[in-house]
Amino acid sequence: MTRKTTAHMFSTLNGVAEHPDRWQFDSFGPDEMQGMAEMTAATTDLVLGRTVWQEWSGFWPGAQDPFAEWVNPVRKHVLTSTLTGELPWNSSIVAGDPAEYLEQLRQEPGGDIAIAGGVETTRRLVLAGLVDELTLTIHPVIAGEGRRLFDDSVTTTRLRLLSSTQTRAGNIIATYALRSDTAAA
Repeated sequence: MTRKTTAHMFSTLNGVAEHPDRWQFDSFGPDEMQGMAEMTAATTDLVLGRTVWQEWSGFWPGAQDPFAEWVNPVRKHVLTSTLTGELPWNSSIVAGDPAEYLEQLRQEPGGDIAIAGGVETTRRLVLAGLVDELTLTIHPVIAGEGRRLFDDSVTTTRLRLLSSTQTRAGNIIATYALRSDTAAA
């Protein structure tokens, strides 16, 4: 049986997913925290791109909050072609093709697998058909700059809405899956 694989990204109304610290402001409240708690409760493995891993590994090991309590001990798989050797923070380097690695990881025993970015990592794995659920927390802001999760390089790709809700902080949390009639890119 294949393990469930999820991805969660914060997004602006115009699709920017890069650097949410620059536009998220005060719109992360109790509903968003509840959603994160539900996702992390079932997740035993975390797949990250190198940039996100470097940012997070410099911050989360010293943090004291519910997300830190989860992210510090969880197994982390770092997609990188530049890092070498042993990694700290319960992390290992993913060598080779990320899609092949994730497909193999999905066959191993364990809980859910979460893709925690960055933008290109999430885009590649969603379009490869390896993400069962893509959740976007869409913030009521338009960013003047930054990379979009699905930019002009992505051909027409159809999704289906699994669920959506509006939070008290004013965000829309929408969860999607690739439609079965959409070929993996």
